[in-house]
Amino acid sequence: MRMSTATIPGYRMGDPSLPAGALDATAFERLCTATLFTDEDRQALREAKEILAPQVEQLLDVWYGFVGSHDFLLHYFSGPQGPNQDYLARVRARFGRWVLDTLEAEYGPEWLAYQAEVGRRHARGKNETDGAHETPEVVPFRYVVAFIYPIYATVREFLAKGARDAEHLERMHQAWLKAVILNVAVWSQAYVAPDLY
Repeated sequence: MRMSTATIPGYRMGDPSLPAGALDATAFERLCTATLFTDEDRQALREAKEILAPQVEQLLDVWYGFVGSHDFLLHYFSGPQGPNQDYLARVRARFGRWVLDTLEAEYGPEWLAYQAEVGRRHARGKNETDGAHETPEVVPFRYVVAFIYPIYATVREFLAKGARDAEHLERMHQAWLKAVILNVAVWSQAYVAPDLY
């Protein structure tokens, strides 16, 4: 998948007008330490990118199939007339770019600011970017956390297609899990009171 980021509706990585997130470099490094995320994991993600980048659309098919097969999840993309297909398509384009951003992240200020924005788009700012005001206003935080597991588990079969061996597969898969947890930890600032975050 090599979609130009300029063609992705609502994609704002690197936008200098985004407010800084709640975490500075020191706080984020501590979060990495708490997640056991190391430079070896960063390298494993780069290796995983070579395998996953050509398969992003197929991976999204799996994830969208999962959401679409559960009415209580599809609900958050739906209005009175049913699923908002335009909204689903716009989110899908950003979701695909998120995969690549996660695999190649440098975790600097631009990344932290945009991930804070992604969290906001799940919480109180959910429908602002795409104008999908007929859909529910918030994705409950419990589902953001719960979705870590399917996002982690389902990527394994895609990684297996290019892994050198079982050890390489496991190394990439664990690095992906840590990276997803880091994303959700940053997103959570949109849901958590500042004095608790």
